Amino acid sequence: MSSENGRSQGKPPEHGEQLALIRESVREAKAKAPKAKPRTWRNAPLAKTLPVARVLVDKGPVHLDRLWDYAVPEELDADARPGVRVRVRFGAGTRNVRGGRREGGGLLDGYIVDRVAESDYQGPLAAIAQVLSPEPVLGPALYDLCRSVADRYAGSLADVLQLAVPPRHARIEAEPSPAPLPPPGVPEPGSWARYPTGPAFLDAVARGDAPRAVWTALPGPHWPQELARAAAAALSSGRGALVVVPDGRDAARVDAALGELLGEGRHVLLTAELGPEERYRRWLAVSRGSVRAVVGTRAAMFAPVRDLGLVAVWDDGDGSHSAQNAPHPHSREVLVQRAVHEKAAFLLGGFGCTVEAAQLVNTGWALPLAAARETVRAVAPAVRTVGDSDEARDAAARAARLPSHAWQAAREGLKHGPVLVQVPRRGYVPRLGCERCREPARCGHCAGPLEAGGAEGALRCGWCGQEAPPGWHCTECGGSRLRARVVGAGRTAEELGRAFPSVPVRTSGRDHILDTVPDRPAIVVSTPGAEPVAEGGYAAALLLDGWALLGFPDLRAGEEALRRWLSAAALVRGQAEGGVVVVVAEPTLRPVQALVRWDPAGHAMRELADRAELGFPPVSRMASVTGPPEDVADLLAAAELPEDAEVLGPVPLPVTAPGRPRRPGDPPPGERWERALLRVRPGRGAALAAALKTAQAARLARRDGEPVRLRVDPPDIG
Repeated sequence: MSSENGRSQGKPPEHGEQLALIRESVREAKAKAPKAKPRTWRNAPLAKTLPVARVLVDKGPVHLDRLWDYAVPEELDADARPGVRVRVRFGAGTRNVRGGRREGGGLLDGYIVDRVAESDYQGPLAAIAQVLSPEPVLGPALYDLCRSVADRYAGSLADVLQLAVPPRHARIEAEPSPAPLPPPGVPEPGSWARYPTGPAFLDAVARGDAPRAVWTALPGPHWPQELARAAAAALSSGRGALVVVPDGRDAARVDAALGELLGEGRHVLLTAELGPEERYRRWLAVSRGSVRAVVGTRAAMFAPVRDLGLVAVWDDGDGSHSAQNAPHPHSREVLVQRAVHEKAAFLLGGFGCTVEAAQLVNTGWALPLAAARETVRAVAPAVRTVGDSDEARDAAARAARLPSHAWQAAREGLKHGPVLVQVPRRGYVPRLGCERCREPARCGHCAGPLEAGGAEGALRCGWCGQEAPPGWHCTECGGSRLRARVVGAGRTAEELGRAFPSVPVRTSGRDHILDTVPDRPAIVVSTPGAEPVAEGGYAAALLLDGWALLGFPDLRAGEEALRRWLSAAALVRGQAEGGVVVVVAEPTLRPVQALVRWDPAGHAMRELADRAELGFPPVSRMASVTGPPEDVADLLAAAELPEDAEVLGPVPLPVTAPGRPRRPGDPPPGERWERALLRVRPGRGAALAAALKTAQAARLARRDGEPVRLRVDPPDIG
């Protein structure tokens, strides 16, 4: 053995160089080796030109978020065009190759994105199993949009396509779409003349330009007609228009306004209430170019409108604009991307103004579109406030549901028409809190909210149902007296019905939403967002429990409270017609003052300045990572975050009690989760999303722990 070691140690150095040359020649041979030709199933002949299809497989995990190459059989050559739906075998692996062809795997749906002459993959390719439909539903513009949305929100393209492309119905595809109508004439400004720059905006859209505006709408019923005229201006230029609103009721109002202005056949309404077949029929009409204008709810933001000339979104602060399914895109951000990529005009409108809208104006990306202060004062109702000091001096406020000022406003309003009463929550059973400090009364067993309704007036937990022991005391101030924190709409309607026995009382909420109410005396009790439109406007509105909205533990509490108040107050008649709004909230608070002055844009600018000082969105870009503590820590350690990324937390999330209603994003009952917030400066959001997506994909590929929940631009950050 020693002699062998000696010979080995005395080996000439040329041998090492020869080995290096051999390795290099092997690498060159592999590089020059021809790529494997695609094989079809059972050696069927290939398509003569462009025999390789790049397919997006409809499978959600981010580690599979790429295009896959498949062979195109000659018999499918004519139908296998880019954009069509296909079925392919996926998951066979390189082990299942027999006779030069790949076999096995499960059949999955997908979309052909492109046809190419050869594949970069050197192994055998599986063949496309079936062309489901020759209808091209994924055009280049829609694909690029979905790709950019997936990258922005750290999600998979397949998940975005599930939001963008409706399910197929073969019978509907066989039906022809109507022929497109010629462009209409340029619409008159109408009520846009109330805004100094309104007619100029319409003229620019009608000329084919791409103006961008953040529109602070005047109170009143005219906003659907104004959105319809903006869409008509885009149609008059030979381009398309897309209007996205929060819910079906708003969509129906804009749909009616467009039908009245343009007649039938020039636009379609896309909402979930249509049913899958009718919705697919209208979506196909848009995709085929038969219709150039679309009005719809959140899912309509991906509508494949051809030659898009205008995108408009109404009330972007409404939570309905944010998709509940991953990757949770927001209508406003998607339409901003469409306006940029498709060179379309952009209109962001609402009675309120979000900080994101203020950021668009502050950066110069969009211009403000608002009425003069004299016009605002003429059409807005008078706003009165009732604060804590007023309630303390008001004996009726301590004993009854409403302060005296609100009762008086209701009595006077009922002489002239309906009165709207906005209550922050639905239901009947009141949640209780300390009368002195208003700290919520909590259950000692599960920390759930205590409610009135137990045996013989005892307190009962709203989560676990256990009765609280007698002799309750506040843990904060030691007080022993309770008061109703937020009385539900059902309880409020009952009390008002007893107070005004000769006046009908109607309720509108999640279980039953009224669209309109007649112009005659009535009390309408509604939760925020469910307020019906009164014919001729409400004579008065009472906005109750304002402190409950303002005290919500979230960064957007003030902005959201003001948005809800403005939406309700905008339904009230103007001050010249006697319209009055009474808000029960501390008058010195910034959102209350913004309501009194009717200045949502000023409030949003001041909020934006505060966010800039604190480094919170939208001045910065932020993402949340939520899941079990060990999985959150593992992803944060594996992610190659940008150098300037700041990690806030992680912090524990409240444990979801068994039996409690579970909101989207809440952890499973009984599990302890944590959430970390990641913050980067503007311009680094794409790098942050890419780093998180890459780390998530690596963990899924390794099957290392449970997948965590990623959300870019989370709506609530505490």
